[in-house]
Amino acid sequence: MKKHNFSAGPCILPQEVLKKASEAIINFNNDELSLIEISHRSPSFVSVIEKARALSLELLGLENKGYKALFLQGGASLEFLMVAYNLLNKKAAYLNTGTWSDKAINEAKHFGELVEVASSKDKKYTYIPKDFRIPEGVDYFHCTSNNTVSGTQIKEFPETDVPIVCDMSSDIFSRQLDFEKFDLIYAGAQKNMGPAGTTLVIIKENILGKVERHIPSMLDYQVHIDKDSMFNTPSVFAVYVSMLTLEWLKDLGGISFIEEVNNKKAALLYEEIDRNPLFEGIVAKEDRSTMNATFVLTDDRLTSTFNTMCEAAGISGINGHRSVGGYRASMYNALPLFSVQVLVDVMQELERTQS
Repeated sequence: MKKHNFSAGPCILPQEVLKKASEAIINFNNDELSLIEISHRSPSFVSVIEKARALSLELLGLENKGYKALFLQGGASLEFLMVAYNLLNKKAAYLNTGTWSDKAINEAKHFGELVEVASSKDKKYTYIPKDFRIPEGVDYFHCTSNNTVSGTQIKEFPETDVPIVCDMSSDIFSRQLDFEKFDLIYAGAQKNMGPAGTTLVIIKENILGKVERHIPSMLDYQVHIDKDSMFNTPSVFAVYVSMLTLEWLKDLGGISFIEEVNNKKAALLYEEIDRNPLFEGIVAKEDRSTMNATFVLTDDRLTSTFNTMCEAAGISGINGHRSVGGYRASMYNALPLFSVQVLVDVMQELERTQS
């Protein structure tokens, strides 16, 4: 039976990417050696990481514009720390829209004064705050573009002269934005780009070197830039699969193409959530994520029946985050529209059997 993978992360990957990656584990570049046993400094792998970094900048439209692409480790959770270590000299502004931005705040507050410009914690992160003010003179403004736990997404980013740092772990490469607005973007690969184990950091190099503290080498962005993401052994397999996924996206037509597909998937599911009396969305409609649709049953007594129907249809990974409950359908780039239709068909079948 075909499985329809709605997992929030590690996420679904394109089948052709998985096939190439599996072949590389046995025999990479026809060298009769596995990708995961060759030296990370061999020409074969150096070309992989160089291409992955170049594709990242190309797809975001940031080539030759003063940005560097890094593949690091530690996930977005380490970036919560690294951002503050490298950029927070005295004061920074943070927008709190969910679990992950809250964690970023908790890490950064050890390095200087933090201003929480707005928060949606009062309503369990079910909306994106609007009309907040970013104070002048802060070192940077930090936000999280998409919130996997609650299912909200920032649709418009503020106009400001303050450097903008954005955690795009769960929606990078999924929609077209003016990426030059951002001075630093970071994203764990496992949400929309590759397997767990590597983190993409896109950084405008001229924002570095302004803090007064000593930065440990492993946490210093400039060190990683100078060493071309090779200061320590990179996550070879995760970087390779990320490169394959970026190639796949480019061949499809890039971000503008996949954005249209993602919008169709989200529209299909949200229309059913709003139409079907057995289901209800969790977050404010204007802030709904195209990546992670969160919803609940209006009658909890139907939970077991719906779960059984989903399992029978091959639907996997739609349980909501443990802190929210209900359901969460993650519709990352590689999820086909057909899989969303299967989920909608099950929702409609539940309605028919219960009417």
